[in-house]
Amino acid sequence: MGFVTLPLGRKSQEPVAAKDARLNVVAVALLLIPIGIGIVWSAAIDGPWPFLASLPIGFTLALAPRVAKQWERAVVLRLGKYVGLRGPGLFWIVPFVDSVTKWIDQRVITTSFAAEETLTSDTVPVNVDAVLFWLVYDPEKAALEVQEYQAAVSWAAQTALRDIIGRTSLTDLLRGRERIEEGVILGQAEEEIAHSFSKAAESYHNNPTALHLRAMNMLYEGLKEKGALMLVPSSAVESMGMGGLLGAAALRHDALAASKDAPPTKIE
Repeated sequence: MGFVTLPLGRKSQEPVAAKDARLNVVAVALLLIPIGIGIVWSAAIDGPWPFLASLPIGFTLALAPRVAKQWERAVVLRLGKYVGLRGPGLFWIVPFVDSVTKWIDQRVITTSFAAEETLTSDTVPVNVDAVLFWLVYDPEKAALEVQEYQAAVSWAAQTALRDIIGRTSLTDLLRGRERIEEGVILGQAEEEIAHSFSKAAESYHNNPTALHLRAMNMLYEGLKEKGALMLVPSSAVESMGMGGLLGAAALRHDALAASKDAPPTKIE
């Protein structure tokens, strides 16, 4: 999802959502300059039309400049289609065509949550309050793939905490939070590993040659270790044509063993 979770702490502070409508110096200048020209022009011709025409022009120009803070990234849509991230600093959008839908804060954020009335592994009901320190490292995925990513992080952390409490005894729970912190980090690592294996399986699915080369490389890395033992399914040997490779590896292993056991040759 594009998130990094950090260990649990004590004190909490709810993240503050940034507002979409923002006032900046460049926008104010682009608003006032056309209006000022319209006022001077209207006074010169003694008519209101230049001033009235400068109002929509000034307001339209004021919508173009946007400013993102150093820790922010702005998600820009053009007619509903994602066109990219903008910021930090000054950037421009096309008025009435582009829209800034989200301002993603990439600083470390603290979110408090509670696992109410959760049973430990020894069936003892406990109430646990915790704080999650987290940050967004991929603003694009956070904005486009999750409706409310801040709420999603909070609910996911609460579910993970309940699961960990359910697998922890009351004694271990009272002993300290180090074991709980470790189980949150290990759970995330397992999820990332599973995601990597899933992507690798998709890559190998339509490319049997790459799969064969990867299998041969794994066999080579395993068999080059002295005394290594590898169990290879017969189906893999038949489908990937590994019989020759395994035979050559076995002969090489026997030759190395024979040369090692042979008595040293005496040279006079």
